[in-house]
Amino acid sequence: METRRLGRTDLTIAPLVFGGNVFGWTADEKTSFDMLDRFVDAGFNAIDTANSYSRWVPGHKGGESETIIGNWMKARRNRDRIVLITKVGSDMGQGKKDLSAAHIGEAIEASLKRLQTDMVDLYLSHWPDPTVSHEETLGAYQKLIAAGKVRFIGASNLDAGQMRAALDVARLRDLPRYQVLQPGYNLYDRAEFEGPLRDLCVAENLGVISYYSLAKGFLSGKYRSRDDLGKSARGSGVQEYLNPRGMRILAALDTVAARHKAVPAEVALAWVMARPGITAPIASATNLNQVESLIRAASLKLAADDMAELEKASA
Repeated sequence: METRRLGRTDLTIAPLVFGGNVFGWTADEKTSFDMLDRFVDAGFNAIDTANSYSRWVPGHKGGESETIIGNWMKARRNRDRIVLITKVGSDMGQGKKDLSAAHIGEAIEASLKRLQTDMVDLYLSHWPDPTVSHEETLGAYQKLIAAGKVRFIGASNLDAGQMRAALDVARLRDLPRYQVLQPGYNLYDRAEFEGPLRDLCVAENLGVISYYSLAKGFLSGKYRSRDDLGKSARGSGVQEYLNPRGMRILAALDTVAARHKAVPAEVALAWVMARPGITAPIASATNLNQVESLIRAASLKLAADDMAELEKASA
């Protein structure tokens, strides 16, 4: 399995990260264990979650995904083989996004307890919190790193200006810097990452693990009309992609997939893996067949004419 170094850290990961948002939501514990077993057996090692997964489900309070991952690592005794990524900063009942030092200190203890480990490899600020200074947030992370509870830090959903400001504060105040960015990025949603943000990541050697790699499932090709939106719990989020540009992208994915005896989702993921500045996309699955597809995607090498065809369709 090819591995890639995550920015300036000493973490090396396979070119695809398992998205843990599904654990305890659309995948129960047994299914989650089965999928994680297959993923790791195939040579992959990075798992992404957050303390807030899956708080949006009626009756859930957050932490369900971390709990399942913790139970799995304990049962398999494989913590040392896993690059464990989780996040802090989402509303966990306090009514706002929160990157205050007090909240970070409480949140890491709760996450470590659920994950049944004493250390997280990569801890991400999930959202910007304009009410708290970068200095306070990075200072809180400095204490966690010194205590051995976190190895490296990163941020999700920052724009180029916000990331530049955070990096500047880290340098000026001698605080730990964000080493990884987690932006939304896929063949359809390109504007957020491409341009100043990608340029900054490349210049500063930041690792990039992108989410929404399949555009909420749209790039799998299973949603081609409004009649298809009821096919899954996530279908309602796909409606925005049902337009001429979206159909053009699906047509190109179909063509390239046929050429490689693959399926559209595999091509869409392979495209992200091949893009400049990207370390690895995040993708989730809800059954073992989908995990097998993720495994195939990681070994799919797109030719220059494949990339050009996809580029033209998504322009």
